Amino acid sequence: MSAISAPALSAAEQRAYMDFARRLAELSAAVIRPYFRGDYRVDIKADRSPVTIADIKAEETMREAILAEFPAHGVIGEEFGNYQPDAPYQWVLDPIDGTKSFISGSYLFGTLIALAYQGRPLLGVIHQPIVGDYLVGDGSQAWLNDRPVHVRACSRIEDAILLNTSHWSVFHHQDGPAFETLSRRVQRYNNWGDCHGYFLVATGGADIMTDPILNVWDMMALIPIVEGAGGRVTDWQGRDPIGGSGLVATNGALHNEVIRLLNPGNRKRD
Repeated sequence: MSAISAPALSAAEQRAYMDFARRLAELSAAVIRPYFRGDYRVDIKADRSPVTIADIKAEETMREAILAEFPAHGVIGEEFGNYQPDAPYQWVLDPIDGTKSFISGSYLFGTLIALAYQGRPLLGVIHQPIVGDYLVGDGSQAWLNDRPVHVRACSRIEDAILLNTSHWSVFHHQDGPAFETLSRRVQRYNNWGDCHGYFLVATGGADIMTDPILNVWDMMALIPIVEGAGGRVTDWQGRDPIGGSGLVATNGALHNEVIRLLNPGNRKRD
C-alpha cells in the first residue's frame, strides 16, 4: 500500500510544504525546550494520559502558524481537536509524542507533524526538540537531517530487533500471548516506543515497531516516513493502517511473517 493517495504535488509545492513543516518543527521546539526537565504541572486527561503546558503551548504555536500561512487548510491536533475538518488538506499534529518520556526527563519523545490530503498522508515529520534530529518522509523517500535514510536489511525474525511502546497494553488490545511469543523469537526486544521506535525502524536501528492501539495524530506522520525509508506499515492485522487497529511498522522484508505471528488465529495474510 502506498502512503500517498492524492494528486501528485509539483516539485515546488512539495518543497514549499516541506519547508513549512520544518518551520513548524522549529517553532514547536522553541516552545518545548525550556520546559524539558523543568518545573511544571502534569495534568491527567480523561483518557488517563498526561499533558503539560509544553504540549498545549507547542500545539497552539503550530496551529497559529498554519492558519496564518494556509487559512483554507484544516488542523487535527491531540490537544485541541479538529479545525475545518472538511478541508481537503489537513495538518495533523502531536506536539509531544511520548509525554511520559518527556515528563521523566528522557529523550525518547518527539513532535509529530503530517500533511494529509483527503485523509491520506503526503508527508510526515518526527522532530526531536532536544537533540535536534529532523526526520521527514514523503512515502517515496526519507531524510534524517537532509541525509537519505533506509530501513535495515534483515530477513529473519531471529535476527530482528523488535520495539513496542507498552508491553502490557498489547494484552489489553491485541493478542498478548502471540506478541510475547514473537518477543522471545527475535534477537532483541526493547520498549523504545512512541515515535522513537518508528524513527529507529526508518533509520535502520531496529526492524519491527508495534503499537496495539493509536490515534490518528499518533500515526499519520509515521506512515510516509517508514514507507519513504523502504519499510512497510499496516494495522495489527495487516490492513490499511488508517482507521485500523494498532500499528505495525517493519523493514518490509519481515512484514508478512510478523503479521502472521501476531495473529495466529488467521490462516492467511496478504
